[in-house]
Amino acid sequence: MVSALSLHNGEVTSLSQVPEVSAAEFRQSILMAAAGGSRIASFFGWPEGSGVVRLMVVLADELSGSLCVLSTKAADRVLSLTPECPQADFFEREIAEQCGVRPEGHPAPNPMREPAAHRFFQVSGDEIHEVAVGPVHAGIIEPGHFRFQAHGEDVFNLEIALGYQHRGVERAFAGGPDKRSMHYAETLAGDMTIGHATAYAQAVESLSSCRVPPRAEALRAIALELERLANHTGDLGALAGDVGYLPTASFCGGLRGDFLNMTAVLCGSRFGRNFIRPGGVRFDLDASKVSELMKRLEAAYAGLGRAVDLLWDTPSVLSCFENTGRLTADVAQALGAVGPAARACGLERDVRFDFPSGFYRYAQIPVCTWHTGDVFSRAYLRWLEIQRSVTFVRERLQALPDGEVRVPCGGLRPESAVVSLVEGWRGEICHTVITDEAGRFKRYKVVDPSFHNWKGLAMALRGGQISDFPLINKSFNLSYAGHDL
Repeated sequence: MVSALSLHNGEVTSLSQVPEVSAAEFRQSILMAAAGGSRIASFFGWPEGSGVVRLMVVLADELSGSLCVLSTKAADRVLSLTPECPQADFFEREIAEQCGVRPEGHPAPNPMREPAAHRFFQVSGDEIHEVAVGPVHAGIIEPGHFRFQAHGEDVFNLEIALGYQHRGVERAFAGGPDKRSMHYAETLAGDMTIGHATAYAQAVESLSSCRVPPRAEALRAIALELERLANHTGDLGALAGDVGYLPTASFCGGLRGDFLNMTAVLCGSRFGRNFIRPGGVRFDLDASKVSELMKRLEAAYAGLGRAVDLLWDTPSVLSCFENTGRLTADVAQALGAVGPAARACGLERDVRFDFPSGFYRYAQIPVCTWHTGDVFSRAYLRWLEIQRSVTFVRERLQALPDGEVRVPCGGLRPESAVVSLVEGWRGEICHTVITDEAGRFKRYKVVDPSFHNWKGLAMALRGGQISDFPLINKSFNLSYAGHDL
């Protein structure tokens, strides 16, 4: 890519070293990178005075394991990337909303977090009807609006409007780090506490040149995989429940709690709150806790194996899962999908392998994929990943490094930038931090994996049946909170 700066995950650079190019060159570089297989990991802006906004893009290249960073300056408008690069859609709309830089030529420039201003796409014709769902739902879930354009049961188009609980978390990070910063990171998406807290801690550690002890890195990795185990288990149970198969649904509900309780053994919180801190972790494991975790892990895994085998052995379940909500690899690639949603389409995308950090630099987890891109694929992929995660946690508990679990962090390097990636259970978490001349957070940009995958959910339903929406939606299980930052 022309003039781009290449970085590794967690590598710090001076802000002055990030190349600044013309708007035309900036746009062309992104299009060329996307055509070559790279994807947009983050794309955002911040004001630089006198009506000027600085735009920065982070492009992830899985083949080289590098992150390409490029910037430009804009005033009130730029030429939209979205018609030629669909994965830029949400990013451009967010920049327009946050910075006032309008993407000219964007096919549907709706605001990201002002749902009242959303102008929905309409399909006209005989017997075409709209079905609107939400933002208030029948279950205890977060708000989001789904609008279907359908002919009978056949869905022509699904449009998703989010932003009903815009919390202003990124703005709250500004001026940090302070005593509330980690709290913001841990609550970005509550079911990914460990993932977002790890991304935050890694960014702060890189900017302060802090070397985390190996034992702390191992404990972080154990916590991250336990978070993956709990949520994948819960999702398999929920998918079973959505097709009315109660044996697996009932078993997995309890087993999810067993995995959450293992995280509580680590730190006293089932969701991992107050465990990760810059410089390491707050709690250690002694021999008795290691033994207890091993026993709990083996018991839960054995029970989960029996519960999940019931799914694959039940024809009525498979008939509901197979060929439902299919997302093809080329569409997933074009949309920049990440995590299990991408791997279930056959795309080998996993931060733990492509951009390893922490303990994953020393002990990697093989990337699991499946090829059909349907509900079955997303369910079966979770089971494959559960098996890999159990093996990883077992090996780490059996061979924990000696030493301390936390070291102090100093002040942050001023006028610098760092990109911190973590493979959360939903997929790639990306925190990009820009510091000011005093070493405080000037811009803190978070990209939750759900941000990349909502369009994938909409495309997976296209051509399908409205009645399949709850099942397809659960097979993605995206986060409203992670989107509404």
